[in-house]
Amino acid sequence: MIIIGERINSTNGKIRAAIQSRDLEALRAEGTLQAEAGVHYLDVNAAELRDEEPASLAWLVPFLQEVSGLPLAIDSPSPQALAAGLAVHQGRALLNSITGESERYRGVMPLVREFQPRVVALCMDDRGMPRTAEERVRVASNLVTGLTNAGIAEEDIFLDPLVKPIAVDPSFGNEVLDSIQALRRELPRCHITIGLSNVSFGMPKGKWLNRAFLTLAMGRGLDSVFCDPADQHLLAYLRATRVLLGLDEFGEEYLEAARAEKLAY
Repeated sequence: MIIIGERINSTNGKIRAAIQSRDLEALRAEGTLQAEAGVHYLDVNAAELRDEEPASLAWLVPFLQEVSGLPLAIDSPSPQALAAGLAVHQGRALLNSITGESERYRGVMPLVREFQPRVVALCMDDRGMPRTAEERVRVASNLVTGLTNAGIAEEDIFLDPLVKPIAVDPSFGNEVLDSIQALRRELPRCHITIGLSNVSFGMPKGKWLNRAFLTLAMGRGLDSVFCDPADQHLLAYLRATRVLLGLDEFGEEYLEAARAEKLAY
């Protein structure tokens, strides 16, 4: 399971202020917390800084890599900001993200060709947000074709079926679960990831919904997640689910976590 820590995001006022003021201690603490929790990537988003975003990423990316020792998921709606982050990243970054929308696709694909990152591919295009598994598979297939033609192996593509808030429509949970299963069946070599907390947006005590949805999604074929690694109960559910799905042979990782007292109770 590839875990992408989501905490360094400028939509959080404290993080935004820390980036703007170059608060090394606050940002070091966030990077260290997530690295120690066992994430594989740190997602970094400075989009709320607007005109300052490219320069902020150019400073923040090497700092966070030095602090954490991890590769980063460089997350921005701006191709210019993505380019600024990718240019200073050591090793192979995860580009977050490309879509099938014409303008976004044209803006991001040159960066894919130049930097050859791993890529998050959101299952949406000019027709808007898909409502069915079949629509998501259609968009994903087109994106995978374009990305592989640009030199990205299917194993380096992270398909995101786009989780929508269950508070808006009670069908959204099953819609995404069915889509994960269909994507796993039709594009088995790609990773499948989600922004987990989207499912609980607008609901009280959302962490319980996040935890339950993660286990359900893993059962359908999810193998990556954007999440808050400070939620130790969530990580305990993740580890337990891997055992029950036969993905952690003989429970070795689970037992190691138990010995290290990493299973919250």
